[in-house]
Amino acid sequence: MILVTGGAGFIGSFVVEQLLDDGHEVRVLDRLHPGAHDGPPGGLDPRAEWCWADVADPLAVARAVDGVDAVCHQAAMVGLGVDFADAPGYVRDNDLGTAVLLAALHERGFTGRLVVASSMVVYGEGAYGCEAHGPVRPSPRRRVDLDARRWEPVCPQCARPLEPVAVAEALAPDPRTVYAATKLHQEHLCFAYGREHDVSVVALRYHNVYGPRMPRDTPYAGVASIFRSALAAGRAPQVFEDGGQWRDFVHVRDVARANVLALTAPSARSGAYNVASGERHTILEMAQALAAASPGPPMEAAVVPRYRLGDVRHVFGAADAARRELGFTTTIPFADGMREFATSELRHPVGSAAPYAGM
Repeated sequence: MILVTGGAGFIGSFVVEQLLDDGHEVRVLDRLHPGAHDGPPGGLDPRAEWCWADVADPLAVARAVDGVDAVCHQAAMVGLGVDFADAPGYVRDNDLGTAVLLAALHERGFTGRLVVASSMVVYGEGAYGCEAHGPVRPSPRRRVDLDARRWEPVCPQCARPLEPVAVAEALAPDPRTVYAATKLHQEHLCFAYGREHDVSVVALRYHNVYGPRMPRDTPYAGVASIFRSALAAGRAPQVFEDGGQWRDFVHVRDVARANVLALTAPSARSGAYNVASGERHTILEMAQALAAASPGPPMEAAVVPRYRLGDVRHVFGAADAARRELGFTTTIPFADGMREFATSELRHPVGSAAPYAGM
């Protein structure tokens, strides 16, 4: 039996489906937060055992972990959020929820495979090279520079322009938002459990995930969902800064497959792995691809010189470790995935609370 927390949500629901299709028994624990659901979503696979409860509820979690052989922990509050007032929600649902889950596993003597959904946001800014000083980590971008539309980070030693390079897992984390800090703490908690109990723990650092079932019209969604929501409403996507930010976009079905491999691959060693395609595309390129594939009158993405504090300039992933250790490579090319996503159904949030990965 495999437990999937957050299995009714965007990524979790695809993980559940792929596990079931592969013949696994699956139990789902999901809070169904009213900010994202007015009840269980339609289309849930009846082959799974569905438990509607909070991952921060010790009694419910104790029941959910009974008899499980592996755990796929997807439940989390996601996104950059609105402002710092969201901090207690992130800490409660991401950190406390993970701690309650691990305590329940401890009480049950769990020694199976543990997979935790992490994120590339733990890196902060991506990796860079300076022609004079080699690999460097730029400081957080300053408001004065962003106001002056100086988008690119510079070398902290000589102020030369930097060349962005792919982020490997060995890069020291540098979380720069509350969400990023809680995702890194989730990793630390899970690895601590793994060391104490001799359990294999795999943290999957998702890069920019997109695809069907993304929540729409919410400040907590990813940029792909924000652009897709705008196009569905007949508005041009608004691309911040100059649109030149590099990212690695990964289709949700590929992300789900990475989870299945992490849960089942005999060679999977404990550690963090990028879930990435190994290809980089700019935010503007993604917006243009969506706009070109959207039904209705032709529409161009609009570049607006605005910014969000906490956003980083460039971050895209090296995919070597996941390919070598998990046997994972992406199968859905960027162009094909964006064409599908342009007409995919999105989830409509309910109420005004933050949506959760597990909701």
